[in-house]
Amino acid sequence: MTKESSWYGGLESTAASEADIIVREFRDVRGIEIGGVSDPEDPGYRDRDVTPNGIAFMYAQDHILTREQYLGDAGGVQEVQGATRPRGVLDILRENGFQDRDIRVSRVVRDVVLIRLNGDRRKDTRESNEEARESSDSTTESDEENLKGNDRPSGGGGGTGEGNGEIAEGDQPDVIFLLNRIDEELGVGIATPDQVLTAANGSLSPCSATEPQPVYPPVELNPARCAGNGGARVRIFLADTGLLPDAAEKFDWLHGVDGEKDLRTGAGGTIVPYEGHGTFVAGVLRCVAPEAEVYVANIFNTAGSALESDFVLRLNAAFGFGFEILHLTASCMTRKNVQLIALEAWLEQLQSYKGVVCIAPAGNNHTRRPSWPGALPGVISVGALAADLHSRAQFSDYGSWVNVYAPGENLINAFASGTYTCEIPPFVGQQRTFSGRALWSGTSFSAPIVTGLIAARMARRGESGKEAVAALLDRARAQTIPGVGPVLLPCCDDEDGNCGGHDCGGCVDCGCGRGDCDGCGGHGHRSRGHCGCGRCGHDKPGGRRW
Repeated sequence: MTKESSWYGGLESTAASEADIIVREFRDVRGIEIGGVSDPEDPGYRDRDVTPNGIAFMYAQDHILTREQYLGDAGGVQEVQGATRPRGVLDILRENGFQDRDIRVSRVVRDVVLIRLNGDRRKDTRESNEEARESSDSTTESDEENLKGNDRPSGGGGGTGEGNGEIAEGDQPDVIFLLNRIDEELGVGIATPDQVLTAANGSLSPCSATEPQPVYPPVELNPARCAGNGGARVRIFLADTGLLPDAAEKFDWLHGVDGEKDLRTGAGGTIVPYEGHGTFVAGVLRCVAPEAEVYVANIFNTAGSALESDFVLRLNAAFGFGFEILHLTASCMTRKNVQLIALEAWLEQLQSYKGVVCIAPAGNNHTRRPSWPGALPGVISVGALAADLHSRAQFSDYGSWVNVYAPGENLINAFASGTYTCEIPPFVGQQRTFSGRALWSGTSFSAPIVTGLIAARMARRGESGKEAVAALLDRARAQTIPGVGPVLLPCCDDEDGNCGGHDCGGCVDCGCGRGDCDGCGGHGHRSRGHCGCGRCGHDKPGGRRW
């Protein structure tokens, strides 16, 4: 199937290009067909920040997630004689042409199960799929009750993998059609798609974060490296794309970082899309917390993405690591803004781990629509500040569900070496040569700044993760930027919210000669105030340059 004939072929060019990378790799490497639903061309008054013909969400075409109690079937366990069972998801699937041999049910986590639909088509589904499209395109009163605020349920094509949105002869009913039927009878959220979470750009709209850009010595890291032992003995599990094989030896600020190998390496010194993402994130984190014990898991190993069901199964490895901070470099928007039920169930297990915290990026789709897992209760969601540190980055998601904002534009850190060919407009085909560092933007990179600040405070104060988060969010709210939200900036010593004289890059000296920089290159660090020259911006949130 060509890009033009696919379900995403007619979408906005950036979204179509991102989707093409993800869909092709899932198909070619894992044999999984990925469908998608687009944002409408005319979103209406409820969701004016959505991107016309962008992607609302993507999903595995033959996967459904639900909780065990909603199956409506004994699930292979003999029923008690005389007992009654409620009608459930499996009953609806059977009524829509699936026999038992077409259905496989497996447990994902706790009471959440994955239903795989693998049989032949049992009924004519052309008319059924057209109904699914119409249902997805319309908003009912029931839908409205299940939305947050004024968000609109994601509509558009049926997401069948066919350009015209119809099901080809011999195919099964699409998951979206089946979920519409389940919604009508059992309620929205009882069953959900097995959705695609993206660790890398996560940008399915024109307001995307950038592809990596080359930088050359003597350019400094951004954020600059802290000195000292910030984050010592704090264990962090980083769910991302793994660690470049030579990263811990090649980059001294990554010494001691462990994890699974980033296997997204091209032949002949070429760099493939999303290669080095986990290494870059770990590098940003280590600049803020240089002694933190970081394990980088290679969970998003299919075009920088993973299915929700796979993601949750792989997260179980984090318990063996004995983490104190769980950093999830992942985001996705969902069907009808329903939470990721498998990840929600997995996070429920964290309640028995006292003091453990979870951090996630807000996402790069420039929308207030909730992005998951960041929008889940108990997860600290991090948006991105622009390079000026006074405004929100254009690509960053936002809204009341975002907890804090940190620098996320034009960061510089560890990356692969070789030649990279751009695949996202407007630079398609442009070749870029890298020599171990890159300039990159995205909420994926603002989030590890906050994780590093949490780890550093935990080590310095002897606090739990939750105690450190509470203190840092109090500080963030105290330096809120109007029109943006609570803000945290990289800092090597949080005593009174200042740098404390460490060589952290600090603020640029304005030349007035009136401050006590004590090695930071600026002034006013120790006094929390500013020298009054009016040229350095110490009195403004985000005014200190780093």
